[in-house]
Amino acid sequence: MKEFWDKYDKKRINELPVVSFGGRIIVVQSEAEADKAVRYLLAQPILGFDTETRPSFRPGPMNPVALLQVATQDTCFLFRLCNMGLPDSVVRLLSDREVLKVALSWRDDIGQLQRRRRFRTGYFFELQEHVKEFGIEDLSLQKIFANVFGQKISKSQQLTNWEADALTEKQKLYAATDAWACLRLYEELKQLKQTGEWKLLKHEELISTEK
Repeated sequence: MKEFWDKYDKKRINELPVVSFGGRIIVVQSEAEADKAVRYLLAQPILGFDTETRPSFRPGPMNPVALLQVATQDTCFLFRLCNMGLPDSVVRLLSDREVLKVALSWRDDIGQLQRRRRFRTGYFFELQEHVKEFGIEDLSLQKIFANVFGQKISKSQQLTNWEADALTEKQKLYAATDAWACLRLYEELKQLKQTGEWKLLKHEELISTEK
């Protein structure tokens, strides 16, 4: 029986074992590479999806999306949009209405991607809305993943320079892990919804027993 908290205590996250994507990571930097990657991705049944943007650390408009990461269970493609813009093949992927793309707060990501180029939005699934069906109130990927799997996703690379000439290995792993984590959460929650083998615990009840 899987147990969830309605609200996961952030203080507990640092005590959890760290998890990261264990598959192959492919950096895509040209339109030709993007064409090949998109053909592969559109042949998959489901994808994890996320983006990264170089932080500005000052008031004003956000920088354009620098990286689009799209993952299967064993492969993650990192599309360096800061180098190649939004080529036709990537637009085709984002507009596709056949392959399910799972993401967290995907409408925000799509809105930022459309600053680069307008496109029709494809078939996306919102994890933030889905977890509410289980009574989970958390909205961040790190908290939701910790709640469901009892593992920590490191956020140490979140505010690094995603427009750097070359991504570091830590940046690549961070980006791939976020996209893969969305996919893993979807599949786990789908199975639990089918079996009904889960239970919601109330954070307020935990607090009251600790007093």
